[in-house]
Amino acid sequence: MKSDSALYLRVLKEARPLRWHIAGLFLLSLLTTPLTVLTPWPLKIVVDSVLGTHELPGMIRALFPAGMSRQDVIVLVVVASLPIAIALTKHLLDLAFAALRSYTGEKLVLTFRAKLFRHTQGLSLTYHDTVGTADSTYRIQYDAPSIQWIAVDAFIPLVSSLLTLGAMIFIMSRIDPSLALVALAVTPILYAASQIYSRKLKQHWREAKGFESNTMGVVQEALSSVRVVKAFAQEDREHARYVHHASLNLKEQLKLAITAGWFSMVVGMAMATGTAVVLFIAARHVQTGRITLGELVLVMSYLAMLYAPLQAVSQSVASLQGSLVSAGRAFELLDQVPEVVEKPDAKELQRARGDVQLENVSFAYTPDRQALSGISFNVPAGSRVGIEGTTGAGKSTLMSLLLRLYDPSDGRILLDGVDLRDFKVKDLRSQFAIVLQDPVLFSSSIGENIAYGSPDATQDEIVAAAKAANAHDFISRLPEGYDTEAGERGVQLSGGERQRISIARAFLRNAPILILDEPTSSVDVKTEAAILEAIERLMRDRTTFMIAHRLTTLDICDMRIRIDRGELASVTTEQRETVALPG
Repeated sequence: MKSDSALYLRVLKEARPLRWHIAGLFLLSLLTTPLTVLTPWPLKIVVDSVLGTHELPGMIRALFPAGMSRQDVIVLVVVASLPIAIALTKHLLDLAFAALRSYTGEKLVLTFRAKLFRHTQGLSLTYHDTVGTADSTYRIQYDAPSIQWIAVDAFIPLVSSLLTLGAMIFIMSRIDPSLALVALAVTPILYAASQIYSRKLKQHWREAKGFESNTMGVVQEALSSVRVVKAFAQEDREHARYVHHASLNLKEQLKLAITAGWFSMVVGMAMATGTAVVLFIAARHVQTGRITLGELVLVMSYLAMLYAPLQAVSQSVASLQGSLVSAGRAFELLDQVPEVVEKPDAKELQRARGDVQLENVSFAYTPDRQALSGISFNVPAGSRVGIEGTTGAGKSTLMSLLLRLYDPSDGRILLDGVDLRDFKVKDLRSQFAIVLQDPVLFSSSIGENIAYGSPDATQDEIVAAAKAANAHDFISRLPEGYDTEAGERGVQLSGGERQRISIARAFLRNAPILILDEPTSSVDVKTEAAILEAIERLMRDRTTFMIAHRLTTLDICDMRIRIDRGELASVTTEQRETVALPG
């Protein structure tokens, strides 16, 4: 866990693009300090100069004609109007501060969230498979706002409170230095308390954030798998899981509340004691004529105003711990290093021919989980390659390496004679179109889903792709045609319909290399025939890799590769010449 000072520096770095907005907020907060200091002065003037025998202050006296009595009602009206003028000015400044604060804070959070989201999308699949989506979602949505809490909501009021505190101390010391010293005697107590309780609060916040993230994970997992949950009648079990994790969070929140309550009590009692001592001494000074009654009223007013920023400073230091924990969690996500890294001098790639070559490729998800070992074969451009093997043999892993979702542990993969790692990642992946066993659709229209990989496609191009995929007829029968919403993950459509939309997306993508991962495994025979007809059209003039458990599906391929337990078992050419490999 990084130190608080390191986190502050990183937050300030992230906030740098909005530094002038923050400077404006700081200036507005500075302008409210003298107004706060002036607030009790009208009361002192009334007590000492209107009701008492002291002369009016020079600035007030200059407002009236010479010879006017201080007991004149007009003087009282003017002095009584000062609080209105002070309050109006202060509220106008507060309004400007609130508007600028809202824009600055929300802009900071939006920029930081977008940065986290982009970075998270760039992380390797290994990270996402290990951590899960709920934790990353929590950090982006609920930890990222800490940048606003620290840079705007905490830092500016903290500095403003310190300046107000300094002004109060200066004025009180001018009235009576001994009273100022007595009032400040509570400072060491507050400092010690804030240091002790800050450590405790930070630990509780860290635990609470972890429990909240776990609770969110349960909700996300249960709702994303709601069909399975309902099918097995496990609603009560999922509810119990949720309550268990939420209860852990509740207990940690209770500890937080109790710790914060104890700290608040220590601060309150220290200030109450300071107020009592100052009141006693100030009253004695009035009795001895050392200060006036108006000055007593002013001192006590300033004491309340002195302790307000002092209390704000103390409690800000403590409450800031939650924000620092959130900031630390957000930066932990930002510090994750992608396993697939683009070289600084990576080559651009417009459109590949489609020659693919694997040279002794091995890959392991973890040191004790070898997925592929020593795979070598050549695929000429335009070939149709069928990949067969039992579940877990490494077929899908091999396709992930082609897409450079992972990099080989050993060996290399060449596209048109160039190592995949030498290309720009975006350019490389634009060479592939993919049709998966479980087609992934998004919560948008059918047309937008077809154009997902080609967002600039025209409506005519979308329709042409759908026709090529044998999808146009059923789309036309939908209530709103291509504008019909697919629903989350395409739940409004059947499996076969989703698969044909996925094929239409691949047609529109028009990439030189095609990957088909079990494209017909979950459809009936009639739908399979329509899908295979569309796939044959899609394969034309493209290098194609097709994975299938049903071996008859691979009959349309001119090259067959069999993988067994992560090793290449055989390669069969179109002439059915099988090359058996060692092992």
